[in-house]
Amino acid sequence: MDKAGGQNGGKATHRLCDYEGSAYRTDFWEDQGRDYEDRVERLALRSLLPPSGRRLVDIGAGFGRLATIYKGYDHVILLDYSRSQLEYARQQLGDERFTYVAADIYNLPLATNAVDTAVMVRVLHHLADVPLVLQQVKRVTRDEGIFVLEFANKRHLKNIVRYLLGRGVNPCAAYSRPFDRHPYEFADLHYDFHPAWVAHRLQEAGFEIERRLSVSNLRSALLKRVFPISLLLKMEGVLQRGVAPLALGPSIFLRASVNKVGGNELVGQESLFRCPTCGHEPLVPEEDHLRCVSCQSIWPIEKGIYIFK
Repeated sequence: MDKAGGQNGGKATHRLCDYEGSAYRTDFWEDQGRDYEDRVERLALRSLLPPSGRRLVDIGAGFGRLATIYKGYDHVILLDYSRSQLEYARQQLGDERFTYVAADIYNLPLATNAVDTAVMVRVLHHLADVPLVLQQVKRVTRDEGIFVLEFANKRHLKNIVRYLLGRGVNPCAAYSRPFDRHPYEFADLHYDFHPAWVAHRLQEAGFEIERRLSVSNLRSALLKRVFPISLLLKMEGVLQRGVAPLALGPSIFLRASVNKVGGNELVGQESLFRCPTCGHEPLVPEEDHLRCVSCQSIWPIEKGIYIFK
């Protein structure tokens, strides 16, 4: 389920993992018994996220799974490539504090310094060009703002044990080895990352990592059957911080601050958007669309969703 996404007038294209029309909410989350995964990710996000702020963007928000955590924010932008996922989110959450944006992650249509907090959970593992996306996140986040990032960890404990036992590692793919720092594409547009590689990319982009958590440490079908989820969550709460320096969980959460010259003030609501075609900002609102005065591109607003696809 991938499509090509353009960057600034088609100068570059990137394939995107597109959940348009999919049953991701029901098939992946509700029908597969992933209550543990959902709750431990919420636990980690609450621990790292500033409790309040003026404006937050959830990049790759999907159907709005994590939106209830953002109660302390005056304005929340849910951004995803899938319109159908955002339509469901809007039906559940309404328009009072939320703005819904369908857009290409490689060319975010948000203005420079649009948010003071950015969140990206279960998204990085779909990205072939991580440095470009991190530059986009930095651009839209004000100086000293916060970025909470989750990624799939190739150096998790289970993968290390498999490797040491000579099982579960593709001998023809050196990048599958847990200690190799290159990203490993184990399926089309599905990547595992080494923690040191992600940390280096963040530092290159101008982020300063403040905290790390090791998450989903008890992700096991057997443990879920044997122990009540309340006990697993208590144990997870201890492990997330306790084993964070070892980075042994299958999922790693990072809190990083943005470091850039100037740009400490958020843009106003009327200047929120940027043209994905030419990069001009802000866009001009006109009835049911936004217009770029530079290249005259028109970006529609349909069913309460800003469309930049």
